[in-house]
Amino acid sequence: MKSARDYQEMTDWIASNVLVLNASYEAIHVCGAKRALKMLVKGVAIAEEASHSVVRSEKWVVHLPHVIRLRRYVPIPHRPVKFSRRNVLLRDQHTCQYCANVFTASELTLDHVTPRSRGGATNWENVVAACKRCNHLKGDRSPAEARMQCLKKPKAPTVAYLIQLTRISKAAHESWKKYLFIN
Repeated sequence: MKSARDYQEMTDWIASNVLVLNASYEAIHVCGAKRALKMLVKGVAIAEEASHSVVRSEKWVVHLPHVIRLRRYVPIPHRPVKFSRRNVLLRDQHTCQYCANVFTASELTLDHVTPRSRGGATNWENVVAACKRCNHLKGDRSPAEARMQCLKKPKAPTVAYLIQLTRISKAAHESWKKYLFIN
């Protein structure tokens, strides 16, 4: 007879996420534990990082994976990341690019490095996250004219980088960090 604790553990692992790596160890996806187990049993993937917990069947004993790697390389077409406020804040990790303080989304604005009044475009290479105070101080000037400096040059993020940031913000498993190049 199974206890309530056994059922809780079963539902916990079913709800957990697994990082999927291409054969080249490039992070390409995050899937549920159930899907990851199917891929392991079918031989489509190999477990790179696994927990101590196991799932048993009549023929199989499989350690629950945290990270799996596909056996064959799957070409992933390059898709540009959609430009949006949410994605800019995610790229800049909710950090004001002028004062380096971290804020909530509602406390941040989007700042055009080259002001729109001077021909600045609304794109990845010209927009950064800024707190309301810094955005007001910079005003309709370039960062140099306002004697302010951006933490980093704005650029379009890759899909893999955005996946990385999204998963980290949702408390990714510790074992993912070395595959996502997180310190």
